[in-house]
Amino acid sequence: MEYLVRQARITDIDRLYALCAEKGLVPGGDSPIDAIGLMRQLVYLPNASVALAEAGRQLAGGAVLGLRPSVRAGGFMGTIDLLVVADGHDVETVADLLIEEMLHSARRKGCTSVDVMLTPGSEYYSSWLGHGFTKTAQDTYRAAVAVRAPTGR
Repeated sequence: MEYLVRQARITDIDRLYALCAEKGLVPGGDSPIDAIGLMRQLVYLPNASVALAEAGRQLAGGAVLGLRPSVRAGGFMGTIDLLVVADGHDVETVADLLIEEMLHSARRKGCTSVDVMLTPGSEYYSSWLGHGFTKTAQDTYRAAVAVRAPTGR
């Protein structure tokens, strides 16, 4: 099966949220945060990236990257907050495509590294390791994404 990976549009968020809810990846109704509203905002923010993988017109998966400035890191630090693959799709292929897209997006946005929280029992653990993520703290893995350009005046 061939997958298309692209940046999400506001009209995609309901489908992505439904998939996340189905997989138990978003807070329940008792949460103080409106997760779907936050996901809608992230589509427009320059310090975030929301990507989808599709097979035909069916949603195969999605991922969310958030950025924060870091003086110590010399640029931005990225965090992949969400990675989800729909049932019936090749988990490894879709996860790999979405991780690649998140790393590419992080590079374009000036990130020096990207973090992800995961455990060795994670469904996508081998995909993360295959993209250069290494353990930096308990349940935190990091991958370098950008070669620093020389700064001169």
